Amino acid sequence: MSANWYERHILPTALDLVCGMPMMGRMRQLVVPRARGRVLEVGIGTGLNMRYYDKSLVTHITGLDPGLQFHPLAQERIAQSGLRVDLVSVSAEKIPLPDASYDTVVITYTLCTIPNPQAALLEMRRVLAPDGRLLYCEHGRAPDGSVQRWQTRLQPLWNPVAGGCQLGRDIAELLIEAGFTLPDLQTRYLRGPRPFSFHYWGEAMANGAI
Repeated sequence: MSANWYERHILPTALDLVCGMPMMGRMRQLVVPRARGRVLEVGIGTGLNMRYYDKSLVTHITGLDPGLQFHPLAQERIAQSGLRVDLVSVSAEKIPLPDASYDTVVITYTLCTIPNPQAALLEMRRVLAPDGRLLYCEHGRAPDGSVQRWQTRLQPLWNPVAGGCQLGRDIAELLIEAGFTLPDLQTRYLRGPRPFSFHYWGEAMANGAI
């Protein structure tokens, strides 16, 4: 079985099953309903966030993902949601959208797989309106040294089967380096193996001009 065939036919379904687990749904529910106005969802994937948007607050959604052609489930979930959604099949490192054009950017379980997360976050910051917010829920680097070492050991095995997912990215550090402030950063382990389950979530604000 070739890697390309696996990525086209197996990986989207596998990721949809994992990312659709109830505990991850509860995490999405902590951040997605806060979205308002013009929304950019980076890494829309199979559309798992559609059910959590508050239709009374959101006017329009742009969903961005480089692999949209592999995600027919996204179209189904968008249709079921009743939300106005446009899809853009590009990478987040170069977002082909105007400056300051969105009130909210949403990222859930996305930063772990973007090849250059810093470039992507700078782009997200660029397209946010001056008073806009970035809503995030991500897994990443654990605070405990012993768990970090396991994340490092497991990464070479995990990477090819999980679409390039990186276990050890420090999400808070990435956001701060990209010029965001994190007024309500929350972190904790979810239930499950610790190398995979440390989470960061909250609301980030752009800290001045780029």
